[in-house]
Amino acid sequence: MKFLDLAKVYIRSGGGGAGCVSFRREKFIEFGGPDGGDGGKGGSVWVEAVEGLNTLIDFRYQQHFFAKNGQHGMGSQCTGKDGDDIVLKVPVGTEILDEDEETVIADLTEVGQRVLLAKGGNGGWGNLRFKSATNRSPSRANPGQEGVERTIWLRLKLIADAGLLGLPNAGKSTFLAAVSNARPKIADYPFTTLVPNLGVVGVDGREFVIADIPGLIEGASEGRGLGDQFLGHVERCSVLLHLVDGTSSTLTKDYRTIIAELEAYSPELAEKPRVTVLNKIDALDPKTLSNRKRALEKAVEGPIFLMSGVAKRGVNEVLRALWAEIAADRATEEEDAPWQP
Repeated sequence: MKFLDLAKVYIRSGGGGAGCVSFRREKFIEFGGPDGGDGGKGGSVWVEAVEGLNTLIDFRYQQHFFAKNGQHGMGSQCTGKDGDDIVLKVPVGTEILDEDEETVIADLTEVGQRVLLAKGGNGGWGNLRFKSATNRSPSRANPGQEGVERTIWLRLKLIADAGLLGLPNAGKSTFLAAVSNARPKIADYPFTTLVPNLGVVGVDGREFVIADIPGLIEGASEGRGLGDQFLGHVERCSVLLHLVDGTSSTLTKDYRTIIAELEAYSPELAEKPRVTVLNKIDALDPKTLSNRKRALEKAVEGPIFLMSGVAKRGVNEVLRALWAEIAADRATEEEDAPWQP
């Protein structure tokens, strides 16, 4: 199934039905009076987060969603039928943006969340509504209220606890495959990963979700390579795992390149907690490993982890460090959450 994380959608709610002008015409009823019914209400357009979806591919083949209009009122005090609502079903983690692609209308982060995007128009009143002591036979009725038409964007951001960062071929997909049941494509050429992947990992009896995104290169924030189009998928993460290729002769430059792209994309993302790892240590001799570890620690200005995703050396230590940051973030969210009796 093709991965799609951005879709443009055109929606329109239904217009209300017009009220009816009608008078009773039965035999033997001398003063029949008005009996025009109201128009029905137009259908509304909703969006709902549901289980079982992980892409917006359905919205590539259908971009227009128009709710039904309400039926006009009829005589004999018959009210028109309401128009049917339309529900757009999207994956959990979908943001609803206005046409400018900046204004956030809603952020659906839980299953079952439901948001009204376009309200259906109210039906018009029939002439029965206008009957009064001074106007016994009104001959006017209201038209129905028009529906709402708008253009919106759907943007999917994967729900994950930790996000993987690094240059192409830093070993992100290998690490994800080693610690989870995810099976991303792994090869010895750049940009093997073309779409984000999710994997559930476990350590010390605890589980959390890791997101692997395509590798970044210098100038990604300006559109080079695959650009920064997938960085949104790690915005919701509690911690970022930055993998640095230990076999690279320019590993400090590699590290600074990723940090610069993070800062160019979003200062908030750059300030997230990070766990920095020197990867592929199984391919280095002890002296080279020691030298490169010191160089990376100097660039990071703090401690780093040593790991080999292929040989699974140091993997558990990295997972424990990630869990510590995730647990701290969850505890903070619980403290900030409003108290409920």
